Amino acid sequence: MNKTNLTKVHITNTLTLDDYQAISEDTAIYPGKGTLLGLVYVGLGLGESGEAQGKIKKILRDDGVSIGADKIAYNPEKVAALKGELGDQLWYIANTATELGLSLGDIARDNIDKLASRKERGVLTGSGDNR
Repeated sequence: MNKTNLTKVHITNTLTLDDYQAISEDTAIYPGKGTLLGLVYVGLGLGESGEAQGKIKKILRDDGVSIGADKIAYNPEKVAALKGELGDQLWYIANTATELGLSLGDIARDNIDKLASRKERGVLTGSGDNR
């Protein structure tokens, strides 16, 4: 996707998962892109989830949040920082999917289908991939 299209997407604020994937691929500069090394690189980037977990932990620790509270007034700066970390995770997820030749839209649809099936069968809770 070229820079003109990238700008257009930002102006319209409309973005599908597949649009995001195409744009993230356009911004992807890493070693071994399109090879096993590229998959390893973006797969290791999925560790970004640890940074988000750390920010959530600090909200719990620093903001006087009590377990079981019905409503929490989150610190806007911490929410913005967490939003950035979630964006980093999304970029790595999108580029991992690209390295595997998968569509984010298809991944999302398959996941919703799986969850809907579990809900219908009454097995949303529990453990195991094949419930």
